[in-house]
Amino acid sequence: MISKGAIAITHFHREPQDEVQERPLEFNLIRRLFAYTRPYAAKRNWLLVTVFLRSVQVPVLAWMIGAIIKGPISDHDLPGTIWGALSFLVMAALTQLTFHFRQRLALELGESVMQDLRADIFRQLMRLPLSFYNRMRLGRIISRVTSDAEAVRAGVQDVLFVSLVQGGQMIVAGGLILYYDSILFLVMLAMAPMLWALNRHFRRRLSQANREVQESFSRVTSTLTESVNGIRVTQGFARQEVNASFFRALVADHSKYNLGVARASGVFLPLLEMHGQLFNAVLVVIASWQVFNGRMAFGEMIPLFFLANLFLSPIPALGNQYNQALTAMAGAERVFRLLDTKPDWEEPPTATPITRAACQGRVEFRDVEFCYQPDRKALRGVSFVVEPCHSVALVGHTGSGKTTIANLIAKFYLPTAGKVLLDGRDLNEITADSLHQLMGLVGQQNFLFRGTVMDNIRWGRPNATDAEIIEVVRQLDFLDLIAALPNGFGTDVGERGASLSLGQRQLVCFARAMLADPRILILDEATSSVDALTEARIQRALEKLLRGRTSFIVAHRLSTIRKADLILVLDHGQIIERGTHSQLLALHGTYASLYRQFLEATSETTTAP
Repeated sequence: MISKGAIAITHFHREPQDEVQERPLEFNLIRRLFAYTRPYAAKRNWLLVTVFLRSVQVPVLAWMIGAIIKGPISDHDLPGTIWGALSFLVMAALTQLTFHFRQRLALELGESVMQDLRADIFRQLMRLPLSFYNRMRLGRIISRVTSDAEAVRAGVQDVLFVSLVQGGQMIVAGGLILYYDSILFLVMLAMAPMLWALNRHFRRRLSQANREVQESFSRVTSTLTESVNGIRVTQGFARQEVNASFFRALVADHSKYNLGVARASGVFLPLLEMHGQLFNAVLVVIASWQVFNGRMAFGEMIPLFFLANLFLSPIPALGNQYNQALTAMAGAERVFRLLDTKPDWEEPPTATPITRAACQGRVEFRDVEFCYQPDRKALRGVSFVVEPCHSVALVGHTGSGKTTIANLIAKFYLPTAGKVLLDGRDLNEITADSLHQLMGLVGQQNFLFRGTVMDNIRWGRPNATDAEIIEVVRQLDFLDLIAALPNGFGTDVGERGASLSLGQRQLVCFARAMLADPRILILDEATSSVDALTEARIQRALEKLLRGRTSFIVAHRLSTIRKADLILVLDHGQIIERGTHSQLLALHGTYASLYRQFLEATSETTTAP
């Protein structure tokens, strides 16, 4: 079993990665990214001031130590030593104060930018049509708001400002070293590229190894989540041992990548330390030679050691910041690509709202065609007219186009060809928000949000009172079913409605749609998850609640559509039959055949022991 799991993992590793983890620095991305700091220009500018002060103060502290040792201490000047020490303490305190405000301002600026960026991402997600979500995987959408946004945060609050501090520190320290001794300065310049190359090589290896660790850990967590969510199926098919073996292989695989990071770090850190010790040895030799030849005073060696370390120590930090910058560029590119995503369709500037008073509810399809994919038509030349307050049933096998018609009526999509009209107006000329305020929708996926039953019903009309919600449920004739819940209307539905049964969730969605008092009502398999007794109660409520509304009923259970004013029978995106229930039965066609099958299935269910 483990070997099979290992084979599966190996195959998974070889899947192509279509998202780059790093990308080169691009001025346009950087400019657009830092445009988010404009609303916080004062904070950003003060941060730049602290960055400048910090880059100067640290080398000055090193210089002050050397100056005190070279001056008053070497001259046995006690008062001068005390004043020098006090001056050093004051500068050290100012340096730490600057460091505090530099970190604080950077964190506050990064958090402010993240708030605005995540708000923009969410706003963009809310305006993109359903077609986008059909193409984009949920995990990648979430990663834009989480890991990619965090990479951008690091670029804003760390990479630039830390790099400026480290770079400024190198410049100031290098200038002081040049002032003391030009030969030592040239030696340091020669060694700096070696340290940079060493750091760059191993940082890239560590970066790749860490990405592999993250990817393997994501497989571990996703498998764990899937196994927990699917525990019922796992135990039902006695797959516990098989899944456990596969999970052990995933954990072993993750451990292998962790060991790879440890091995790379075990080589890199000693080499980095050895390079530093080598430089100190070279510094001792050169400085000693300078002292022996009388070209340098002994006391000048002390500040040179401090300043030389301050000159070289930023190089590894700058290499790390450079790697973070590349990661931030990749995250920013993905985030801005999402923000720049154009909807498949946009409302024309001439689109105007439709009011409840002006909406009569007459719906017309004129030679409508629609394609989810360019090479496959979901609807072909569909035409029909529904008069106000009439009910229409859409019947057909799975994939015949029923839900597509409902989506076009709701303006979740626009037709590829033809027109969908409401009261004689092309839906393209009506704003989607105003249209949705006049519609009620109960779909196949009865999604509930976290909160109580009352909260979820109130989604249909946020300003509705508790009494109005209770009245809607009473009209739907399942007030007793809500009262039977642990806390009645105050029952917490859990994540995605997990604490309610499938039928209870569907009833809540039904009440939510009814509370909106819609002009147009769409029921897409609205009774597919309720038992026969509950369905009968809903049928009685529908007779009253559908009165005065244009309604579209998509159903496999033909018992829900017998009283529809018009029944459209679809097959492969075309209307093949239309009429009332009795008219279609008299045709002895597709609908009559479906109805006979329904009666036979109902009869078998009823007579089953």
